[in-house]
Amino acid sequence: MDWSAYTSHLDMRSASVIDWSMRAAGCTTTTAKTLVLGLGNPILTDDGVGVQVAEAVATRLPLDSPVDCIEVSVGGLMLMEAILGYERVILIDALYPATQPGRIHRMTLADLRAMSVTEHSNSPHDAGLITALDMAQRMGLPLPAEITIYAVEVENIIDFGDTMTAAVAAAVPRVTEAVLAELFQSVIRNP
Repeated sequence: MDWSAYTSHLDMRSASVIDWSMRAAGCTTTTAKTLVLGLGNPILTDDGVGVQVAEAVATRLPLDSPVDCIEVSVGGLMLMEAILGYERVILIDALYPATQPGRIHRMTLADLRAMSVTEHSNSPHDAGLITALDMAQRMGLPLPAEITIYAVEVENIIDFGDTMTAAVAAAVPRVTEAVLAELFQSVIRNP
């Protein structure tokens, strides 16, 4: 396993915390209006699917595109902070448990709200994304007007490894193309 890729992710994430805090305080540090956000842990097999898609999208965008691409391994409140100040967010994440690994779901916040069975994430010390967004709205924070979620059904998010299962790895190019198509139609062609 190549741990250098993991440590480079750590470096990027710790530097991003300052950016999130500034954005939460209303100090926008980017001119981009759209964010592509890959969620996941790249060393937990299929959980890295969001990270891989965000990286693939970033390499295909023009250098001057009005789109930021980042990868994070956070949820709830910190995830909410990461999207503050953007007009549009495309979020890519793993969906577990799966009925068909590799199947892709394009979802809205309403879809996510219907699926959420708890106000907490998997920790009693944090909130789920829906709860965090509801709180941010009540506080008057600058939330995106549009949030699109690409959820990929995954098979293995428990074992350490940087190689995804075959079905999930095969979904990465399909999700990448779907995200790029949305960006091209709404952002790149009509900035």
